[in-house]
Amino acid sequence: MKKIGLISDTHGFFDARLNDYFDGMDEIWHAGDIGTFDVIDALETIAPVKAVYGNIDGGAFRSEFPLNFHFTCEGLS
Repeated sequence: MKKIGLISDTHGFFDARLNDYFDGMDEIWHAGDIGTFDVIDALETIAPVKAVYGNIDGGAFRSEFPLNFHFTCEGLS
């Protein structure tokens, strides 16, 4: 079974404790209001990241990430 870490509303702040919280995760899903690409970069050092943009995320995020992300994970949509 895949282990998924779920986070949202980081608003550009990466708390170093996330390294411990997400240790051993297969993926991290960020549910919007990311704030800076530094947050994504830091999360990517822990596990692959899937993300959507939130209302605070500007054009660069909207070009990189969708508003809605539909995918299949272990046979579930």
